[in-house]
Amino acid sequence: MAYWLLKSEPGSWSWADQLAAHETRWDGVRNAQALSNMRKMAPGDRAFFYHSGKERAIVGLVAISRSFYPDPEDAKSGLVDVTSVQSMPQPVSLSAIKVDPAFESLALVRQPRLSVMPVPDDLAQKLLKIAGL
Repeated sequence: MAYWLLKSEPGSWSWADQLAAHETRWDGVRNAQALSNMRKMAPGDRAFFYHSGKERAIVGLVAISRSFYPDPEDAKSGLVDVTSVQSMPQPVSLSAIKVDPAFESLALVRQPRLSVMPVPDDLAQKLLKIAGL
């Protein structure tokens, strides 16, 4: 099982929206590197749900329930389906991540505009621990 991080602007798609929908497709990704990351996702992988914008925090965990497939509404994009797993007991803020030297190689720190990124297993376990899981 691999770990990923998916960014969403709460005004467009929030964690509350994800919980209400339970399973949905992850769409709207246009960046080539982010799409390449999505192509590597497999059912059963986990993804941290990150609120961008003002909040800037990991607020939930989703499971990849369907691997990459073409977006029928946008030939330049693609989709994966995600299913809600659980809310983070303690959201993990970007500021908390940035002050910990262990995360200096994390794409969230190095490439702040990238919307879909891998999270190495050791850092995923550390994030889960910080979140209280």
